[in-house]
Amino acid sequence: MPQPSTEFGEELRKRRLDAGLSLTALSAAVHYSKAQLSKVERGIKAPSRDLARLCDAALRAGGALIALVTTSVSGTPDEPTPGGIDEEEWTMQLSPDGSGWFQPMGRRQVVSAGAASLMRWRSGGQGPVSPATGAGMLEASRALFTHYRRLGQSVEPGFLLPGLIAQTHTLRELSAHADSHTRQELLALGSRYAEYVGWLVQETGDDQAALWWTQRAVDLAAAGGDGALAGYALVRRALVTLYQDDAEQTVALAQRAQSVRLPSRIRGLAAQREAQGHALAGDRDACLRALDRARVLLACQVDDADAPVIGTMHLPDSVGMVTGWCLFDLGRPREAAEELNRQLARVSPDAVRTQVRYGVRRALAYAADGEIDHACTLTEPLLDGVAAVRSATVTIDLRRLARVLARHSDHASVRQLSPRLGTLSRFTNS
Repeated sequence: MPQPSTEFGEELRKRRLDAGLSLTALSAAVHYSKAQLSKVERGIKAPSRDLARLCDAALRAGGALIALVTTSVSGTPDEPTPGGIDEEEWTMQLSPDGSGWFQPMGRRQVVSAGAASLMRWRSGGQGPVSPATGAGMLEASRALFTHYRRLGQSVEPGFLLPGLIAQTHTLRELSAHADSHTRQELLALGSRYAEYVGWLVQETGDDQAALWWTQRAVDLAAAGGDGALAGYALVRRALVTLYQDDAEQTVALAQRAQSVRLPSRIRGLAAQREAQGHALAGDRDACLRALDRARVLLACQVDDADAPVIGTMHLPDSVGMVTGWCLFDLGRPREAAEELNRQLARVSPDAVRTQVRYGVRRALAYAADGEIDHACTLTEPLLDGVAAVRSATVTIDLRRLARVLARHSDHASVRQLSPRLGTLSRFTNS
């Protein structure tokens, strides 16, 4: 919980007076009550991060107020170590009853579940996999991966993780019996499966396991001769620090992933993440520069028609959507809402997880801008999707939305929405 801060309160009061604003005027600008702002200025009440961002933008503090309430996470996310998660846990699957994140599944079980036919791909159960057989396996596995990613937009991670993990093992096992060219392709595809597993595991709220799986993806890619995925792993690690509100580490990790040796798409995605880190810190100019760089890099990427897309495949304009995301963190909720409106209109209705993730943030932007009833109107149709995809990252913004709306309990729309919103914002996968 944030602690009352005399330093923040004093700085807020100083900047407010320097700007010639009364408490009433600042209250109208940030949509917090005059009484609450007064308590914050006097050090009686702790400022939330959202309040700090709104005040920072309203008073043009350039991130100075945000910095006073930012508690940095010490160090970068831990590098997954070989001893941290053993080989049996490589084959984790969600327990059917939802009790506990994962239950270990033995190596033999996973091979029988996802790779029982592996030996039938080999000549008479002996010898290497033929090129034709390897090509057939690659084609089928690529099509299956696309199908999994589409399913991931509308169902919770627990339905997909066992099959994805089994398929990752299948590709790794098969690569050991293939010719060198086919082996590289099988390992490259296996790395994409492992990276997607890591993302879904993060959606369950288990950051440590998510980072571990991302490292397994890097290992598989490197074994297949592809060192580029190590750069994307930094982008994934930066997503963890982003949701921990650690602006400094988010920027640092994202900048490391912008090496000129990496493909344009990875550098473009890293620039987007860097922009989000700058937005957390309240640095608007650095944020916009990173977004401009991201747009250039993503526009000049060269796609491999056979390779699965790294990063999201459901955003027609990822830079535009991230711009809307950043504007909210920069304390500009009205601009954020308008940009997110434009971008969400372009997202397929079938991409439920994407609609929910950015839809909740749009509702949060409207609520922060004082349009409480409209925020409730936008939120209500999202709640079935929230329940369906069971996303830990979406829940973070849902909780923020619930806190904003709780300050406006006199609105009938808030009272009507509150029971279910409260239930879903307390939701965990554990």
